[in-house]
Amino acid sequence: MGIIILGIESSCDDTSAAIIMNRKILANITANQEVHKNYGGVVPELASRAHQQNIIPVVDQAIHTAKIQKNDVNAIAFTAGPGLLGSLLVGASFSKAFSLALNIPLLDVNHMHAHILAHFIENNNTKSPEFPFLCLTVSGGHTQIVLVKDPCNFEIIGKTIDDAAGEAFDKAAKIMGLPYPGGPQINMYAKNGDRQKFSFPHPNIPDLDFSFSGLKTSILYFLRDKLKDDPSYIEKNKNDLCASIQHTIVEILMNKLRKAAQKTGINQIAIAGGVSANSELRRALYNEQEKQGWQVFIPPFEYCTDNAAMIAITGYYKYLKKDFATQDISPFTRYK
Repeated sequence: MGIIILGIESSCDDTSAAIIMNRKILANITANQEVHKNYGGVVPELASRAHQQNIIPVVDQAIHTAKIQKNDVNAIAFTAGPGLLGSLLVGASFSKAFSLALNIPLLDVNHMHAHILAHFIENNNTKSPEFPFLCLTVSGGHTQIVLVKDPCNFEIIGKTIDDAAGEAFDKAAKIMGLPYPGGPQINMYAKNGDRQKFSFPHPNIPDLDFSFSGLKTSILYFLRDKLKDDPSYIEKNKNDLCASIQHTIVEILMNKLRKAAQKTGINQIAIAGGVSANSELRRALYNEQEKQGWQVFIPPFEYCTDNAAMIAITGYYKYLKKDFATQDISPFTRYK
């Protein structure tokens, strides 16, 4: 039997547990929290309470799905951060107790590193990038270009100085009155729209950093002015608005990614994070692959959003290095 890792993900509003043997996923179970749709965003206190209710059933189901016994687990990996503190504490507390009870190693995992290493989950349909490679990590809370030198060696060479790309999607959707989460809603309506219909400004940020706060403001003012003359303007132009907003965000991301590839001379290009499920971003990457000769790596949809499989694969690599955590480790809310 190979190395078996139990992964726990609880950074935001999804409670997830996965079992991995070496690099092969045996189970990946997630409990979603629908309650947040009523509030237009994640409510931290409600999220942490739901994690407490969900974590034991989710872990139990993962173990049964993987057809193993809890004593077969060699180590437990958990999301240490970044994320919501209350949510992280639930996963960390469970993992510490599980580690103590079975006398097995504890592995703390950086959530953003895990998104990147999801590319190395053994999958018959996809290839893994070769080191070094560039990874554009885009989610609701983070937007970064990362130089990945090996499974445990990451260098951030570009990052957002204010809002993340995923946040820009969600806020634009909220301005338009679309339900939460807004990113998938914009992607859905954009498929029937003209991405060249409306023009929104690109930020003038030096080097490889990003900014999305100005774009959000320009969308807000643009729609505010249009709605004064026609209260049904958004409904009449919904598809074209979504397509144009999405196209602008993707172009901002791609412009920096092109620059990073030119600067580093690396043509192994990957994406990760929740926004990597966006169809326009995937289309743009494949187009660039044809133009620039890049080798593009896009994770399967089930590994784009938050999931414990990515925590388990990261824990596997840390286990190989014997990079274990101690019982006094504390979760962190911001990237470090």
